[in-house]
Amino acid sequence: MSIANPFQPLNYQVIADSIATLLFPHAEVILHDLKTQQVVYIANNLSKRKIGDDSALDELPSDSFAAQSIGPYEKLNWDGQRLRSITSILRDEQGQAVMALCINLNYSVLEQARDALNLFFQSSRIMPQPEALFRDDWQERINTFMHAWLNKNSLGLNSLRREDKRQLVEALYHERAFEGRSAFDYVANVLSMGRATVYKYVKALREESLS
Repeated sequence: MSIANPFQPLNYQVIADSIATLLFPHAEVILHDLKTQQVVYIANNLSKRKIGDDSALDELPSDSFAAQSIGPYEKLNWDGQRLRSITSILRDEQGQAVMALCINLNYSVLEQARDALNLFFQSSRIMPQPEALFRDDWQERINTFMHAWLNKNSLGLNSLRREDKRQLVEALYHERAFEGRSAFDYVANVLSMGRATVYKYVKALREESLS
């Protein structure tokens, strides 16, 4: 919820509200009046600050207000969560610094997502494939060879032309991928081909090898 100050220029409030709305619920936007050194507007209050609070911007180096923005920098919120902040200096028509717009982004949800992904992808949690279980996994062998062939030829599975598919079926044949009856259906399905077409290619290769 935004808390308005009737003396605050409306366009600054619109900017603050737009940023807070776009990044909701993770961002708070605070407007500081540089003349009074007070908080004059808050959009999506995360910090529990109030209108009229001391801005404490006088603690910044005097040359800070010559810059367009200050940051990003990190702060600790009241609830112990980390905020990443940036302060932009807003100027009037004469170029005088009149307002500071401070965006406080709570990025703890991103840290949690990062930690969850790191835990999920920990290589120490993955055991080698059990040899007894995968010794006869013909699908695994087809997949491994097929993607190695695609990488070698700089091709993508979803962008193969008819001739590319024929060459891939030929390469799979020479790898003895079609010894199992179900392999025809599997390759046809993966390559978005008709089973009859795959069988026709393989039949021609077999006849060629016998001639």
